[in-house]
Amino acid sequence: MSEHSRHRRPAAFRLDDPQVIVTEREDAAVHTPARVRVIPESEDAALPVPAEPAAPARRGFRWGTLFWSALGGLVALGLSLAVTRLVEDLFARSEALGYAGLALAVLAALALLVIVAREALGLFRLAAIEKLHARATAAIASDDRAEGRAVVDNLLSLLRHTPQLARGRANVERHLGDIIDGADLVRLAERELMSPLDQEAVRLVSNAAKRVSVVTAVSPRALIDMGFVLITTLNVVRRVALLYGGRPGALGLFRLLRLSIAHLAVTGGLAAGDSLIQQMLGHGVAAKLSAKLGEGVLNGLLTARLGLAAIEVTRPLPFAALPRPALGTVAGDLVRGVKGKE
Repeated sequence: MSEHSRHRRPAAFRLDDPQVIVTEREDAAVHTPARVRVIPESEDAALPVPAEPAAPARRGFRWGTLFWSALGGLVALGLSLAVTRLVEDLFARSEALGYAGLALAVLAALALLVIVAREALGLFRLAAIEKLHARATAAIASDDRAEGRAVVDNLLSLLRHTPQLARGRANVERHLGDIIDGADLVRLAERELMSPLDQEAVRLVSNAAKRVSVVTAVSPRALIDMGFVLITTLNVVRRVALLYGGRPGALGLFRLLRLSIAHLAVTGGLAAGDSLIQQMLGHGVAAKLSAKLGEGVLNGLLTARLGLAAIEVTRPLPFAALPRPALGTVAGDLVRGVKGKE
């Protein structure tokens, strides 16, 4: 607008009023005898400039990967040569011993191949679950019906051997032909299929937290505490992964544990100490707890948080239609049991 009209009081007017003139240039508006002169301003300068996504930095040659691969190859060749020499020595001593050693070597090689195949299948299945989780998140954000239908089909295929989800699978399959948006279809599948699994996962994590709390509270040695916490943590991560359709082997289990710890580090879950106990129990109760009992409670709460992180990592769908389980829900019985000892 013109310089004179900038100091006018706010007023309403119609653009089709003959006293209102819309001009493109400031100098044209100055000589216009209209009572109200409007000069449209360019909106391009006010709009945010879309930033181009930064290209990921190109990684150089991975010397660490080359080192471990070469070292693993050397170890494998050394073991193969040692077994070959052993079988040859057995044949040199006795033909029966040679055939027995050869049979044992073949059985060991066959078992190794089966173990490697199972580990590879477990890692592939975990990668498929992670990809399904990412696709479900994108389908909810874009509301793409075709993508949502594909995500639900993959989820049904993943959980087709879970007997307690028979009714939920039937309900979801009955609505696949309906006209439903992609985001709503994924949320429907989450309510029907994830709700029973979430309840069972929360129960598993809660029971593991209580066991860790009780054992570490009465254990006389710190080494026993560390061993029991590690075994319980691995067990709860494996059972949660099995519950959601994953079948991790040894490598997959440690990978899930690493992802769970990384998730805790990102979300700030590792920042737990006396403040966490005081937050859950209150300053008065925490002050009256013995050191050993407080250590047991802290270990139980940390196990619960790690179990919640395992749920986040192994769940094939994001928390969109269902509430995310909270620490108070998982460790509620633990906290109430400690409060009863006040």
